[in-house]
Amino acid sequence: MSTTTVTVTGMTCGHCVSSVREEIGNIPGVTAVDVDLASGRVAIDSDSPIEQAALARAVDEAGYQLAG
Repeated sequence: MSTTTVTVTGMTCGHCVSSVREEIGNIPGVTAVDVDLASGRVAIDSDSPIEQAALARAVDEAGYQLAG
């Protein structure tokens, strides 16, 4: 099991959180996604480490960006 934490910018409401959670949750191997709207922090549990590029694509697909 692996946990990855990233920061997503641009989220402003519960719908934003749902979109990010859904897109990241579609990445193969992801078992849980915990999104904190106030900080933009997203913790992702997965069977194995997730490629940063796959995370960036999922967040972009949801309409947001990874910070830094």
